[in-house]
Parts: sequence; C-alpha cells; structure tokens
Amino acid sequence: MTTQAPTRESLLETIKETVEKKNVELLHMQFVDIEGILKHVTITAEQLDDAVEGKTMFDGSSVTGFTPINQSDLYLVPDLSTFAVLPWTEEEGYSEARFLCSVKKPNGDDFDGDPRNILKKTVERASDKGYSISVGPELEFFLFDTDEFGRPTMRTQDVGGYFEPSPKDDGEKVRLAIYKALKMMGFTVEASHHEVAVGQHEINFKYADALGSADAATTYKWVVKTVAKQFGLHATFMPKPLGGENGNGMHVNMSLFDNEKQTNSFYDESDQLALSKTAYQFIAGMLESVKDFVAVTNPLVNSYKRLVPGYEAPCYIAWSASNRSALVRIPATRGQGTRVEIRCPDPSANPYLAFAIIASAGLDGIDNELECPLSTDADIFSMNAEEIDARGIENLPTSLEAAIDCFEAGEIGAKTFGEHGFNEYISLKRGEWDEFRTSVHAWEIDAYQAKF
Repeated sequence: MTTQAPTRESLLETIKETVEKKNVELLHMQFVDIEGILKHVTITAEQLDDAVEGKTMFDGSSVTGFTPINQSDLYLVPDLSTFAVLPWTEEEGYSEARFLCSVKKPNGDDFDGDPRNILKKTVERASDKGYSISVGPELEFFLFDTDEFGRPTMRTQDVGGYFEPSPKDDGEKVRLAIYKALKMMGFTVEASHHEVAVGQHEINFKYADALGSADAATTYKWVVKTVAKQFGLHATFMPKPLGGENGNGMHVNMSLFDNEKQTNSFYDESDQLALSKTAYQFIAGMLESVKDFVAVTNPLVNSYKRLVPGYEAPCYIAWSASNRSALVRIPATRGQGTRVEIRCPDPSANPYLAFAIIASAGLDGIDNELECPLSTDADIFSMNAEEIDARGIENLPTSLEAAIDCFEAGEIGAKTFGEHGFNEYISLKRGEWDEFRTSVHAWEIDAYQAKF
C-alpha cells in the first residue's frame, strides 16, 4: 500500500517552519554538472519564495557540459523534497540548508544538458510503460591522511580489513560521524563497515525511486567528504587509488515495480529462479548494451585500472543468480525485494547519468523482447582464457578510449542523453583521454629514463 505524497503547498509550509525553527539564514541551491560534480548558488532565507518560483539564475557557460557563453542564462528550480538542514552548520541561532535543483531555460523548458533532467526522461519512459524504477546503490570510498596544507596524501589512516572493528579500523569513528550527519539529513542508513582494502569503507542507505536515489548518492558523496575533512582526512571515491588493492565500486541494485498492481515486476514465484520474463528481458538488455554504456558507469581513465581480474571487480560480460564474479548478479532476496545488481559501475560516475543509462538499456531489453543468455554460475575469475572463450564470455572495454569508442558508435547513449548531453559527454571524455595519452607519467620515468 502506498502513502500519498505530500503536496507542494504542505512541503513548502513545513520547510518555512523548519527555516524559522532552525534559524536557517543561508540556502544552497545545488545541482550537478555533466561529471556529477556538485555545484551550488547560495542565497539568503529571505529569498526562499523567489527561489521556489525558479527565479535563481546562474551562468551556465561556466559549468562543464552546459551552455555556450551566448546562451548562458539558466535557472534553478528546487525539488522541495530534497530540503535539508546541514548538520555541520548548526550552532546557536544559526544554520544553513540546501535544495537539490533541476535546471531550466529562460523560457521555462527543461535544460536538456542537466543530468537530473536526463534521468527524469528515463523515469518518464518507464512510467509510460507502467513501471517505476527503484534503485539502491552501494558506494565505497577510501580515507587518506592529509598533509600540513590539507592536501591528500597516500597514507591510509588504518590497517583494517573486511568487516574488522576498531582498533584496527580507525575509520570507525569517522563512519559514525557520517552516519549521524546522514541520519539528520533524512537518510535511512542500513549498514556500515570496513571494506576489503586498507583505508576502505562502505555505508549503505535505503533504496529509493531512481531520482531520489541519484539525489541521495550525490548528497552522500558530499557528506562523506565534508565529514572526513573535519577529522583532517580526505575521502575519495576514485575507482583505484591504490595499486595492488581492491578498488572502489558502486554496485547498482535496480528493480521495476508495476504502478497499477504495486508489485515487483521482476518476481515470478513459478520460475525456477523466481524471476519474471520482464526480469530476464531487462537483464538481456543490460548485457546487450553494457559495452556501449560502460563509459558512463566507469567514466575515468582510472576506472579501467579497477576492472581487471584479481580484485573482485567484474570485467566479464555474464550474469548469474549467485556468482559474484559475474557482471550482473541476482541477490537471493525474492518477492518485493527481487532486484538485479550490476557490479561494474564505480562511484566516480555521475549517478543521474549512470542510473538513466542502465535503466534505459534494461527497458530496451523489454521493448525488444530480448532473450536472456544462459547464466554463468562457475567462478569466471578461476577460468583460463580458453575456458572463457569456449563459453563465449566477452570482456568489457579495457580503457576509457575503447569505452568512448563503443559509447559513440552505439545507440544507447544518444537515445538516453539526447543530442546535447551525448555530444558534450563524448567531447569531455575524448579530451580527458587525450590529456592522459599525451602526458608523461611516473611509471614511464621509472621504467625508461635510466634504462634508455
């Protein structure tokens, strides 16, 4: 049974009561650029009514992937459901709050380069088919010491391993502070633990609708970094900061719910795996397009240092109902909790774009009634190259360059992002790869300078 969402008027009334009660003086109007980097324009609480009406203007030409200088005026429209007082600003008689915003053109139309608007289009596509998209991401991060100037070093602050407690896990106190901040901002935190690598951590929050989950992932990354800094530490969601250690993943759990029946469309108790035809088609769509969207779910040069054998990160295109070496896994929970987990994404991805393109690929599988390939239940990591070839298991792209080539040649990117977002994303990532390609790196100096 679903509860009725609060009206815009009731939300605004509650926000105004909180602003008065908490003595909120400043409001941060937040949005993300094409890379998912959080931005904000700060206004005073006295401007709340104008802000709610979408009158907060900013220069879009100064934001990565947005507009040229001759079309630079853009407007922010806050999502009232994202209002939150910032716990670290609260002091006697003063506090600050934030909204996450969508971006509009001067004529009131959605700006098509706004990642939040891109995700909304995929949500609408699912809704037109009678579905709502549910997403639960799992974002890992590292904590590093900082130097006397506050810059990150490569020293981790603990020597803990998977699930180890203090005193080995010296990051436990930081995770507790992050948990408290997230809870005060409305999160439901479900688990918190030390991850496999030294200095690596994970805090999981409750799943939500696709847009709400992308908002939560964006907020989560900001809160983690902000709280870590208060401890003199630097939190990074870089995919592979330490060679020889596991990297940071962002496993994405996704379900479709039938809006009319209020049931999980991936569940069918009569099936051997208790999966529906819709679920199998969704999986097939993801596997069909993953090569073409991995440039979005794994967007950095560094992302492909994580997607290698030996560190639990999937690099082979296969699925299984239990096998964690497969790219797509079906966790054991069934019924309303039935979901598909894709394990290649990393937390440097823009959550709005990543969730949009994964869901779009799955919906393509349903639209085209794709047949799901056989599952791979054996441990792929233990197979040799001949066994992998014999099973017809393909590899993910092994570099950002190869991933961008697939993204540009495929159909899923342009279909999901639209012309503006698609072209801007390719331009950005081609430039990033070219800068990496033409730079001289420390490994080259160490390997070649003395030798040659």
